[in-house]
Amino acid sequence: MAILIDEKVKLVIQGITGRQGSFHCRQMLEYGTRVVAGVSPGKGGHEVCGVPVYDTVEEAVATRGANASCVFVPAPFAKDAVFEALDAGIKLVVVITEHIPLHDALDIVAFAQERGATVVGPNTFGVISPGRCKIGIMPNRIYCPGPVGVAARSGTLSYEVVASLSLAGLGQSTVVGVGGDRVTGLGFVQLLKQFERDEHTRVIVLVGEIGGTAEEEAAEYIKSLSKPVVAYLAGRNAPPGKRMGHAGAIIERGKGSFASKVRALRSAGVAVAELPWEVPALVQRALTA
Repeated sequence: MAILIDEKVKLVIQGITGRQGSFHCRQMLEYGTRVVAGVSPGKGGHEVCGVPVYDTVEEAVATRGANASCVFVPAPFAKDAVFEALDAGIKLVVVITEHIPLHDALDIVAFAQERGATVVGPNTFGVISPGRCKIGIMPNRIYCPGPVGVAARSGTLSYEVVASLSLAGLGQSTVVGVGGDRVTGLGFVQLLKQFERDEHTRVIVLVGEIGGTAEEEAAEYIKSLSKPVVAYLAGRNAPPGKRMGHAGAIIERGKGSFASKVRALRSAGVAVAELPWEVPALVQRALTA
């Protein structure tokens, strides 16, 4: 089993004719994802990697039965693109775009909640259920199917953790990029709930970083989970008040520090790795406990 996506996904790529959209369309097709349509206003009637392009998401849904979207639209137009997908009845929207204005992100999340839809991101690497479906920009080769669910704020750190897991023979059920911005759709707590319900997921790995309160909120929820959780956090040596890459990775008013997050997670019984490549050993220990 998996969460969020599986073989039933019929994906539309918004911004498919752009450089990133077309490149990752090919990568997703090669992985086996059912990319049924692309959308690029004014480019209707064209094809990208054999995928038909439409002018609107509504056309892609009506003609090709699309039920999920991956957004590669530039930041100034991303909000309109997500609203278009939600208006067309899409229930899962994965927003790869970064640098989306804060108020636009707030509007996106609010509108998705109103429509009963799920938004992953913005500024996410996407979602992958290894061996079944991939929506996003992650490297295909490092993933393999297995019992470890992964939720991460950082793309590159998640790749390192997942590659270490796969090399150790520990496959993944689903890997989800929460996104590195201050405002995102799906968060750690919602993902923990879904992994808890997934029969195939036996251990959950959180890849967090400094800034915000997502990890502390997750720690509070983890206290009620039946499945073991392993975590790795980035930002041990980050100076307070300075943004470190992600918009959400900033410590303010004494909150969101590395120490406070580690303390909260450990108090909830989470095994916290000191280094990314220590995660597999902690996962293996949790599986055999």
